[in-house]
Amino acid sequence: MSAVHLGVAAGRTTAGIRRRIERLGFNTRVSFPTGAEARGLREGIELFAAAEELGYQSGWAYQRHFDNYLSSPLPFFAAAGQHTSRITLGSAVIPARYQEPILLAEAAGTTDLLVGGRLQLAFSSGTDTWDAVFGAVATDARTEGQRRLARFLAGVSGETIHTVREQRGPAGPPVGTALAVTPHSPGLRERIWYGSGSVASARTAARQRLRLITGTILHDVPEGRTFPEHQAAVITAYRDEWVLAHATAPPPVAVAASVLPATTTELVDRYAAYDRERRTQGPAASRPAGALPPTLGADLPTGFAMSPVHHGRPDDVVAAVLADPGLALADELVLFLPPAFGLGENVQLLGDLTRLVAPALGWAPA
Repeated sequence: MSAVHLGVAAGRTTAGIRRRIERLGFNTRVSFPTGAEARGLREGIELFAAAEELGYQSGWAYQRHFDNYLSSPLPFFAAAGQHTSRITLGSAVIPARYQEPILLAEAAGTTDLLVGGRLQLAFSSGTDTWDAVFGAVATDARTEGQRRLARFLAGVSGETIHTVREQRGPAGPPVGTALAVTPHSPGLRERIWYGSGSVASARTAARQRLRLITGTILHDVPEGRTFPEHQAAVITAYRDEWVLAHATAPPPVAVAASVLPATTTELVDRYAAYDRERRTQGPAASRPAGALPPTLGADLPTGFAMSPVHHGRPDDVVAAVLADPGLALADELVLFLPPAFGLGENVQLLGDLTRLVAPALGWAPA
């Protein structure tokens, strides 16, 4: 990817030489108030279509179980793909811990073929939060998540996942048959990402030939290091490890961030209120009506950090983004949309970012 010299007014950025933002994306939870699930899903599809018209190259949707947010991304992407033609459709992220990997590989291949090869799937290992629902395992959540992720990768790669060793019923395949996931979508394996929050997981992702997306929560943050500094360290570790492991240039890196340029006094106040909410409620900020109450506020566990919200008048937002060392290393900027914002608010924010901030980062619309 190219690097560009960018300045604020007549000065230079604190980041100096930075990477050009080649792709612009957004991340939505596809949220809905209780009782309005169908409307929320339809408006999610409208959001993807509107973003495509604005020139966005990627749209990402967060997966969250048992709450007022999208819980099953692949059917949603299959539907959104029928209302768009260019924008890529990505999950950010799917926790691998609770996925049945072969069934997911079948669904992913089907979806990717239906949307013309535009699917981008990002994973995390996952946690043990829902063991009581999905079932506990003998290992820890990360180990199990990594095992299932490896099985999924084998499935979407077209590898043999099983060789039949005994006849099972009159309709079963004959002994010796090599089984592979169908339908197979060529190229999907190269569009699998990992949502990394630490230096260690970024290095693992690079060795696995997974693309990297970093989000708004990081962990294993050394004491005294800011979120942007740690994000830069994660990205740098990924790129270094990729070169060591594969002796090739690493693929583009995507970074999710809260970037809210305000064009009116009302928007200045609204975005400032969202920032205050994140500072007091942490990841649970901006919930749709009826969503689960927060169990964790802004006091995150030791070693965790939450991203800043770059908000205010456009010139101030541009200056803040240019001074952010994590965003300086991104190839793709993914706008994290406040979950409780409605369709109209989100579309306005998407449009304002394309006009008022992204061009200063070297971006041009699709």
